[in-house]
Amino acid sequence: MTEKAQALREQILALTREFQREAFPARDFVPGDSAVPVSGKVIDGEDISAVVDSALDAWFTTGRWAKDFERKLARFFGLRSASLVNSGSSANLVAFSALTSPKLGDRQIKPGDEVITVAAGFPTTVNPILQNRCIPVFIDVTLPHYEVDVTRLEQALSEKTKAVMIAHTLGNAFDAEAVSAFCKKHNLWLIEDCCDALGTELNGKKVGTFGDIATVSFYPAHHITMGEGGAVLTDKPALKVLIESFRDWGRDCWCEPGVDNTCGKRFDWQLGTLPCGYDHKYTYSHVGYNLKATDMQAALGVSQIEKLPYFIQRRKENFAYLSAALKPAERWLVLPVATPGCDASWFGFPIAVKPDAPFTRDQLTRHLDSKKIGTRLVFAGNLLRQPAYEGWEYRVVGDLANTDYVMNHVFWIGVYPGLSEAMLEYVAETVMQFAEQSATLPIV
Repeated sequence: MTEKAQALREQILALTREFQREAFPARDFVPGDSAVPVSGKVIDGEDISAVVDSALDAWFTTGRWAKDFERKLARFFGLRSASLVNSGSSANLVAFSALTSPKLGDRQIKPGDEVITVAAGFPTTVNPILQNRCIPVFIDVTLPHYEVDVTRLEQALSEKTKAVMIAHTLGNAFDAEAVSAFCKKHNLWLIEDCCDALGTELNGKKVGTFGDIATVSFYPAHHITMGEGGAVLTDKPALKVLIESFRDWGRDCWCEPGVDNTCGKRFDWQLGTLPCGYDHKYTYSHVGYNLKATDMQAALGVSQIEKLPYFIQRRKENFAYLSAALKPAERWLVLPVATPGCDASWFGFPIAVKPDAPFTRDQLTRHLDSKKIGTRLVFAGNLLRQPAYEGWEYRVVGDLANTDYVMNHVFWIGVYPGLSEAMLEYVAETVMQFAEQSATLPIV
């Protein structure tokens, strides 16, 4: 790059930061007039500058920014590798698909094998099981943790069980020590979906490090964002090769984009019934996809991950504020409780409206919506009651009573770093006023 080009680049990036400050200034919060989102991105001039910096490289696929982000994310988890993909859902698909590789021998997951999971969650934790023609086995969750009921694991086990794939819900942690011990006892794979729990720790150990593979998401609602994006993490080099094969078209070659002959025998392989020496870059060992992210997405991630400790701290502080402010409403509401030993990097603040409360969840969420306070349900509620899952083969252990309770009574409000104390105070006051007024109304 010439000296003039470098100077122009620095000028462009300086102007980009200035533009961001001018175009997106902080706005005063006006209760009842300003929206209180349930989630959202927190972006500054450095973030926008990083994306523009990447664009100026004129390298629009995965490149140096992606490699930098993967190294930083793996270091954050304390794991050997992180493989960037284009979404958290793709991360789950790649993670599970990697375990269907014939290269795993007797541990290969095959069609018809069973995978233990939960129905109280997000669809794309379960969808890869079905997409790979396996059979999900659903067990219930605990209240008010909203995490897998580990006492049901042994009951769910069969001779067909090959894996456990479960998400840490809303930033809380499931009992990963118990689940990991169960998987080791029975020689099962464990995939931890950490898309809502980046930075959560259980007994001093980060979630995502208890199993064989972990996944994270960088959608704008999540702890850090790339706009779209996700990653698959593992401490096992052999699994990393499989993960990146399924991510990169299913190819057998492991060369980086734009690089040839990393193995030193590009034209000397004999695989399948191909002619000896068939170009390794065009040899496929799996039925894979192209699920790579772009360097512009990665550049945003590189900037955002520097702020991750601050974002996690703010989420914890916002959660603590709401816990204290809403405690007087425990006559009618069940407030969230972390799993024992969990230091949660909360994604949201789940609230259950008690069945005997003088109002319903629907009435409360409609009231909050009328006051411009965002709410969400706990994703699909009970997946098995969703129309998408009619006709699929699965197995259920128990009656999923708590899962139905989540579907009927639970919602969540935001704790993300973009919420100010004034916003949180308004949310708490609105909930308290509605609850107290409902309690004084005559029964009709």
